[in-house]
Amino acid sequence: MEDLTKLGLTVTELRFALDTFYFLISGALVMWMAAGFAMLEAGLVRSKNTTEILTKNVCLYSIACVMYLIVGYNIMYVDNGEGGWLPSFGALIGSQSEGADHALESDFFFQVVFVATAMSIVSGAVAERMKLWAFLTFSVFMTAVIYPVEGYWTWGGGFLSEAGFVDFAGSGIVHMAGAAAAISGVLLLGARKGKYGANGQVNPIPGSNLPMATLGMFILWMGWFGFNGGSQLLVSDAENASAVAKIFVNTNSAAAFGAISALIVCRLIWGKADLTMILNGALAGLVAITADPLSPSLVMAGVIGVVAGGLVVFSIVAFDRVKIDDPVGAISVHGVAGLLGLVLVPVSNNDASFVTQLYGAAVIFAWVFLASAAVWMALKVTIGIRVSEEEEYNGMDASDCGIDAYPEFVSVKSAN
Repeated sequence: MEDLTKLGLTVTELRFALDTFYFLISGALVMWMAAGFAMLEAGLVRSKNTTEILTKNVCLYSIACVMYLIVGYNIMYVDNGEGGWLPSFGALIGSQSEGADHALESDFFFQVVFVATAMSIVSGAVAERMKLWAFLTFSVFMTAVIYPVEGYWTWGGGFLSEAGFVDFAGSGIVHMAGAAAAISGVLLLGARKGKYGANGQVNPIPGSNLPMATLGMFILWMGWFGFNGGSQLLVSDAENASAVAKIFVNTNSAAAFGAISALIVCRLIWGKADLTMILNGALAGLVAITADPLSPSLVMAGVIGVVAGGLVVFSIVAFDRVKIDDPVGAISVHGVAGLLGLVLVPVSNNDASFVTQLYGAAVIFAWVFLASAAVWMALKVTIGIRVSEEEEYNGMDASDCGIDAYPEFVSVKSAN
């Protein structure tokens, strides 16, 4: 009997170690998504703004890690009442609970990289015309308070969780929230100079480095296995390990079907294969499946990808038609596809309802949009949020960073 007791303790410790290690590795994959966002955005902006957007991505990740450690995690998870709406405000991450499946620090690490992902979405949408310091100041509020509050309402056991709202890995909690913060800033910021003509025409502003943007998309695709797979939380028994395997396959399928769907839609509409739309089609599939990558069948996961990949093309075009300038398509990819993912959950998950999913989506969007708008407005009337016309024309690398991303680059014009 004593030997069996010792064996039981050993198995418990091994499971604790394995689940902790899985959490940490999943978090590292999600952290790698920061590189994906940086490369994607750097490739889709003009060369004169490349250093500045890379600076934003490095700094926003760092700010997210600092603010979520100091207050954000506490707001989201520590000493909060079940089913409530007002979190308890404290500092740091609390202490390890007895009988936990994994180390507390591994949970914090996994959660903090999700916060940085939400903030990265904002970066691309406001690119090429927002002041660097205004953006970084907003990052403090977004990662310290705005995101953690709605995170408490959902993953932290708050009133949306009690209502039955389902969002497995964050189609709404992370992605749509990031898009809500982005669109509130974009509406106050306005479009880039020359993007829209007086007669309503849309003037394309091509990115500077499509190989870099493509690399960014593949890095994000890879990181998403940690994003969705890690959200299963456990891997140390047959049931959870099998669930993780299915999540991986469904996540991969949604992205692949999304890319192909966007390719076909572009061919049907314009007769060409638009690489930027294909990249966003894959990402839209990933965002949509994130709401519930476990419940759908392998075929249904592909269907979700098809719908999201096609929808994102029309969404990007629609936002341009109403003159909402989003240089990288972030609002469509993360907002529209995020909402799509949430409303499709009940199709394959009997524990969710369309009404509850729409209710949760509305609450998250309203909170993040209004809270973000308040911060953006405060910044606009104090330090300002938009660079001058001259700074925008010359590029933000020169005004904000003083370093060119491509110092030896020269443009060669055709003689014809």
